[in-house]
Amino acid sequence: MTGRFVIAGTDTGVGKTVFAAALTRAIGATYWKPVQAGTDEGTDSASVTALGVDPANILPEAYVLSTPCSPHRAAEIDGVTIDPARLTPPATDGPLVVELAGGLMVPMTRTLPTADLVARWELPVILVARTELGTINHSLLSIEAMRRRDIRVHGIAFVGDSVPDSEATIAAMGGVRRLGRLDMLPERTPDALAAAFARGFDAGDFA
Repeated sequence: MTGRFVIAGTDTGVGKTVFAAALTRAIGATYWKPVQAGTDEGTDSASVTALGVDPANILPEAYVLSTPCSPHRAAEIDGVTIDPARLTPPATDGPLVVELAGGLMVPMTRTLPTADLVARWELPVILVARTELGTINHSLLSIEAMRRRDIRVHGIAFVGDSVPDSEATIAAMGGVRRLGRLDMLPERTPDALAAAFARGFDAGDFA
């Protein structure tokens, strides 16, 4: 089935939830956050709803953990055991956007890094990276971690101000497609996000 993507970030706070919301709306997808770690500021499912995703197109999380830290530790604090079998992406009638909790090497359990879980899914990954200083290292390490596991990289999406050389360097050295860039929004409204996504990306690249 086409249009099924995993959204991974190079780091915490790079903008993958905002990108995931924009992509979900643009391709008419179902959104799923398998593991939510941290609820002090609400859930990512609530965030994508506020950014215009229809609640009917949002699947419930497999795990909602209260502590904002790595899933393996958040689960331990909450007295929960994460069962990887519950984290298999569900069948959907149309496209699916799966947003990870943190980066690819974040431990899902004490013995299972997130990247190993993603490799089992056999779905293409869109890597979301900021354009700020440090992004080349973080992005290339994330790409290398996926390549070692034979994870298909659909491409890289940048978030932030335009930094053409960094963006081109990552795409060239990582051997990945630059999908586009999402501008930082002074006001995060559904309409502003949709317009920014339309400016920065070609929806045909996600068909």
